[in-house]
Amino acid sequence: MRLEISCQDRLGITQDVLDILVTHEIDLRGIEIDEAGKIFLNFPNIEFSDFQHLMPQIRRIDGIDDVKTTPFMPGEREKTQLFAILRTLPDPVFSVDSKGRILLCNDAVTAGLEMSPREISGYDIAECVKGVNILRWLEAKEVLPKSAKVKFVQQDYVADMLPVMVPDGDNGSIIAGAVIILKSELRLGQQFSAFHQHSTDSFDQFSVHSSGMKKVVSEAKRIADLDAPVLIFGETGTGKEMIARACHQSSRRNSGAFLALNCASLPDSVAETELFGYAEGAFNQPSSRVGLLEQAKGGTLLLDEIADMSQQLQAKLLRVLEDGEFRRVGDNEPVKVDVRVICTTCRDLGQLVEDGHFRKELYYRLNVLSLVMPSLKERRQDIIPLAETFILQHSTKLGRIPAKLSKSCVEFLQQYPWPGNVRQLQNALFRALSLLDGHEITKEDIQLPSCAPSVTYIDENFEGTLDEEVKKFEKNMLKRLYPYYPSTRQLAKKLGLSHTAIANKLREYGINKATVKL
Repeated sequence: MRLEISCQDRLGITQDVLDILVTHEIDLRGIEIDEAGKIFLNFPNIEFSDFQHLMPQIRRIDGIDDVKTTPFMPGEREKTQLFAILRTLPDPVFSVDSKGRILLCNDAVTAGLEMSPREISGYDIAECVKGVNILRWLEAKEVLPKSAKVKFVQQDYVADMLPVMVPDGDNGSIIAGAVIILKSELRLGQQFSAFHQHSTDSFDQFSVHSSGMKKVVSEAKRIADLDAPVLIFGETGTGKEMIARACHQSSRRNSGAFLALNCASLPDSVAETELFGYAEGAFNQPSSRVGLLEQAKGGTLLLDEIADMSQQLQAKLLRVLEDGEFRRVGDNEPVKVDVRVICTTCRDLGQLVEDGHFRKELYYRLNVLSLVMPSLKERRQDIIPLAETFILQHSTKLGRIPAKLSKSCVEFLQQYPWPGNVRQLQNALFRALSLLDGHEITKEDIQLPSCAPSVTYIDENFEGTLDEEVKKFEKNMLKRLYPYYPSTRQLAKKLGLSHTAIANKLREYGINKATVKL
């Protein structure tokens, strides 16, 4: 029988309860008092008649609020939970007293020693774990957590030695023993691999509070495992490469390489050899070189800023996508390749095709599956969650406690136009944290270039008439709004125009569901 007694904090109330037990000659097995002011009693089998008299008498004690039976004592519950945790751990675990004698161990220990827990209890830990003097460590002036290489059952382990300290009044503590956890080389390898493996959902790294970002991530998840080329549009700093990498990690090709080539940063000749490699003897080289297309075999190749690729390379890339093979520079033998191509651009490829600066065949070959990364100013609901994520990441790297954002700083971050998008936010917060003295980031700590609210849409040196420039601006604005208001009635309501006027403008500029990515 166990009782839980809720009572007030009164001197002598516990003694009053014990006096009643003595009167009834009840053998008390255990008593516990918790910080909430509850008294727990544990006594062996009690006659029902004694129990009937016991409960009312306890309730009549001054300061007793309630008395009820309970299935277990707090200490019994904690001990049971501890044993459950201990037994399920796959690593050998010992609990020892301050003299190094074994108090508890788990199934991994008993299986290794081929002994029962009763037989092991009381053993000196030095008889089981060799290679480190645990008693000397326990008797040191200051006992700190320690790791050491040891042997257990003739096998090598790393021992994590963790002291168990008990409060001793006046904010002091004394050593009561230790917990020793052994990890084998195999287990350490498994944990190391688990630590470095990619998340089961590679899209978890994205902040998706805004509707625009939710749409992009939802689309990316659906196309990730398809082998067709992907074209990702978006301004600089919006995370185009991140979502490309997430698509690779979520695909069947995730065991293959993910390689990238920035088409804007290399001269044409260098980009060609980087992409296709070259044969022995080419450029007077004594050996051949494998290009990124071959290195990414079975994986994914990211072509960053594809709009800056030369017309010559565009033609060669088109051949690769159509035939699945290419020739190294200076070689006549075709090379078969199995690689998925993902391209990114911050420019309007459709307009470049119209202007003759990008091959139409390649554009339609690449634009099979497409994603449009919204700018940061179009996903303002994500700004503060992103900022908090970056603060946590940067604080870890800088070895400091994560700072908080002041109210004025939150408002400033949400109102700023972010021309550099997510990358600019990340860099601004890193600078602020690096120079921060306190624990709160204020508006003054964020150093960003001022952005005037007015924007010049027309270059002062433009060629053409005012009407032509106004129409160009009107077309661009309608193309940006159409994905979010894909019906003429919705768009007309947004812009305060009639349904007929918007329908005529969309028809004039060729804007419809077939020409604009929704």
